[in-house]
Amino acid sequence: MKLLGKLYTFWVVLVFSVFMILLLPGIMIPFLLGSRFSWIGYKFLSIWSWIFSVLTFIRYKFHGKQNITKGKSYIFVSNHTSFLDIPGICLTINGEFRPIAKKELLKIPVFGFIVKAATVVVDRSNAESRRKSVEYARTILQRGVPMLIFAEGTQNRTKELLQPFKDGAFRLALDTKTPILPLVVIGAGKLMPPGALSLKPGIIHIIVGEEISVEGLTAEDKDKLKQRTFADMKQMLAQGLSSNFN
Repeated sequence: MKLLGKLYTFWVVLVFSVFMILLLPGIMIPFLLGSRFSWIGYKFLSIWSWIFSVLTFIRYKFHGKQNITKGKSYIFVSNHTSFLDIPGICLTINGEFRPIAKKELLKIPVFGFIVKAATVVVDRSNAESRRKSVEYARTILQRGVPMLIFAEGTQNRTKELLQPFKDGAFRLALDTKTPILPLVVIGAGKLMPPGALSLKPGIIHIIVGEEISVEGLTAEDKDKLKQRTFADMKQMLAQGLSSNFN
């Protein structure tokens, strides 16, 4: 069984790398041509995500996608348990968005080029980098392009459903008057545990919650908005797990 597991992990890494390289021109060139064409890059990312899912037997099942209004700008706030979250979220949103990404992802071969082009990269240890990233995120939202933020700040390596949320997503939502749309991913951590290069096939469920409006809220309501989002997502995770979404 250990040998089969190692062979499967090798196959997943091979699929990830080969198709990322093959589709790299379609992902990268639109970003180099400017914001008018960047949506094409996300089409190619969706194609890569679909191929990855089919060939690795890692299936994504979606719940609540009707809560996403096409063409509307949101700040998608998601939990984060595994690198397998990313393809599923690409297929869930099914359109252009910009994730906040940590600078360490730039070091991953091939994938790092895509991170640099398609995300808002932030160095959390550098105050100036954080400030510039927030400014860039603000201009993206003003163009009507949604953002994706993992509010826990890193992959959840605890036994808790959620780690405490960072403030960034909620400051940005209040500053730009952009509603929050919560997402929860269930099952990804079991198929690829955080910090381990060990994978197995299975089903990952992604639930889209109801929009959380920021109308009438001010900067002083940041903690209130954060607590509301945390409570909604924790309830979504608990309900999903009780429905055998695992």
